[in-house]
Amino acid sequence: MLMMTAGGWNKTSIRRARSADAPAIASVLRESFAEFRPQYTPEAFAATTPASEGVLARLREGPVWLAEEEGVIVGTIAAVVESEGLHIRGMAVRPTSRGRGVGHRLLACAEAFARRRGLARLFLSTTPFLTEAIRLYERGGFRSVPSGPCEMFGTPLFTMVRAVSSRGQSSIGEPENSDSER
Repeated sequence: MLMMTAGGWNKTSIRRARSADAPAIASVLRESFAEFRPQYTPEAFAATTPASEGVLARLREGPVWLAEEEGVIVGTIAAVVESEGLHIRGMAVRPTSRGRGVGHRLLACAEAFARRRGLARLFLSTTPFLTEAIRLYERGGFRSVPSGPCEMFGTPLFTMVRAVSSRGQSSIGEPENSDSER
């Protein structure tokens, strides 16, 4: 899909991740969160940026998507279906690809997946220092709630939720050609 961005036209595609993508996804997670490492405890940073083996475990637990630009993986999002709805986790966009709609499209892909499965809500946990991500979530209709985990290995967390929109009414928007069923 060709997208207009502040810097011009950008070709980004979203697809389901495969086992062979695990090392590249682990790299995206490390690179995306590296600037925040001092604000995490070592254990929380390790949980946020799993190595390839941890990414493979996530692939077994639920869908993982990735965003590619010119054949390079620039973003990822993972999800797990739970009784409360679709739990979004492991969302990351490389710093050099931020501000071009990649995170928006990854969230839209997860929402489309939740909608097809009849899930009523999306939820995620984030840290207060990820301010750009929080703004993205808020623009997409997520709101902070008092329930959910309040820390991960000593790093503060809070939970954000939003209802899954009916088709055609998403506040996030739905990506084209996301290969989300594979």
